[in-house]
Amino acid sequence: MAGHSKWANIRFRKGAQDAKRGKIFTKLIREITVAAKEGGDDIPNNPRLKDAITKAFKSNMKKDTVENAIKKGVGKLEGSNYFDITYEGYGPFGVAFYVSCLTDNKNRTVAEVRHCFTKNNGNLGADGSVNYLFDKAGQIVLENVTEDDIFDISMSNGAYEIETDEDNVIVYCKPEKFAALEEALKEFSIVNSEVSYFPNQTNKIDEEKQSQIIRLVDMLEDLDDIQNVYHNAILN
Repeated sequence: MAGHSKWANIRFRKGAQDAKRGKIFTKLIREITVAAKEGGDDIPNNPRLKDAITKAFKSNMKKDTVENAIKKGVGKLEGSNYFDITYEGYGPFGVAFYVSCLTDNKNRTVAEVRHCFTKNNGNLGADGSVNYLFDKAGQIVLENVTEDDIFDISMSNGAYEIETDEDNVIVYCKPEKFAALEEALKEFSIVNSEVSYFPNQTNKIDEEKQSQIIRLVDMLEDLDDIQNVYHNAILN
């Protein structure tokens, strides 16, 4: 994944999410529930669940709320039956969007997602229309270090790319190597770590046009069923 650094866009996306605490909690609870349903409640051996719980506690979610979400996932408490689904499409100016959802009603979700695209001069596409423009990878962002500080330990624990962006060093790995790499780097100052989708081709958008992309992102993220919105626009 050579080329443009992805951390700037991740910071933008997270900034938009952090302003909506209530919706973040809804999304995190669903993620915890589905992760527990699919991989069980053994946290150390369920990377998806471990990652979701870490994010929940970083967002100041109460322990009881987390535990109840896990119990719903493994069938110890009643709850809605959520499942994963993704949507692909193009927004304004040919920007590719890859949208991940957790929903208990596919018809509702696809209608809401299509409305967001249509309202913002975009089009919902067929499966496979844009997913080739994104790579799934683990990303660990560190501060107060140099590439030399973490190069050897990163490469020996599954990293395949290291880059520097302003004050951060960013390490990438395949998703299956993420847990081991994060553990190996825990002695350093980790700003953010997650398995996510990153564009392998980017679309530079003029500053005066960026508000249209941001509006579509905001509308999508405002939907309860949306977990993450990925796009390949470079936003300042």
